Amino acid sequence: MLRSIQKGIMGGLKTTLTLGKVIFPVTLIVSLLQYTPVLDWFATLISPLMKLFGLSGDAAIPLVLGNLLNLYAGIAGILSLGLTVKEVFILAVMLSFSHNLLIETSVALKVGVKLWVILSVRIGLAVISAIIINLVWNGGGEQAQYGFLATKHEEVSGWGAIIWQSIEKAGFGILQLALIVIPVMVGIQILKDIGWLDKLSSMLGPFTRLLGMKENTSTTLVTGLLLGLAYGAGVMIQAVQEEGVSKRDATLAFIFLVACHAVVEDTLIFIPLGIPVLPLLIIRVVVALVLTIVISRMWKENEVRHRKEVSYEH
Repeated sequence: MLRSIQKGIMGGLKTTLTLGKVIFPVTLIVSLLQYTPVLDWFATLISPLMKLFGLSGDAAIPLVLGNLLNLYAGIAGILSLGLTVKEVFILAVMLSFSHNLLIETSVALKVGVKLWVILSVRIGLAVISAIIINLVWNGGGEQAQYGFLATKHEEVSGWGAIIWQSIEKAGFGILQLALIVIPVMVGIQILKDIGWLDKLSSMLGPFTRLLGMKENTSTTLVTGLLLGLAYGAGVMIQAVQEEGVSKRDATLAFIFLVACHAVVEDTLIFIPLGIPVLPLLIIRVVVALVLTIVISRMWKENEVRHRKEVSYEH
């Protein structure tokens, strides 16, 4: 047991270091940009596109904050605006598919998933879902009633204080990562050593096969569903290295998780916005299942076709 704990801690520290090299500089840079006109300029630039999604120009602000930072920043932006229930729901769906792009995309690249795959899936799902909801849903015109007031962030002045605050945020992000990843790695290592991980993989075998993946991706999927994409990626990095998860399965797992990850937290945090969260959860789960299954089958058919062509040439 002690050896399992030690090995899990070392694996967790290694994963924290790997992901920390991405999280720290990205968090630092974006935190500094919040005190410059850059984010407001970018929000103004994309505001004409908002009408396509059934949103007002102001809605560009939470979209930018959510995609460059995280869901909490996006929600804070929503709380600062007077939006309708429909607008808040559309923003919630978009941010559920596409948020924290800089960090989570960088993490995906660490696993070997191609950049165009992650960006096209996340941004594509956000855009398509918003357009469909805007066209299909005729209600939700009433003013959204938020369950709590937006918390006031401590304002700092002077570049020295701003830089220090940004460093603190980046450092806290690494600490938060370590506090989650290390216990998860220890738990997984213990389950692996006592043989329970193989049993879990077998139990989830039908589900992973439905998605077109092998059983050794089950741990990654469960971790990502419960804890989130970045933490699921930490487990995936270890799985790719130690359990022989193929790049194909890693890519499919990421496609599923970008559409549906951290389902408990990412659903509950939208409750105070006064929108129906059950449809939000159903949309994420159904889209993740359908998208992954379709891509998996298309991928398999393409491989079969390629093998036949190679065989014919020989």
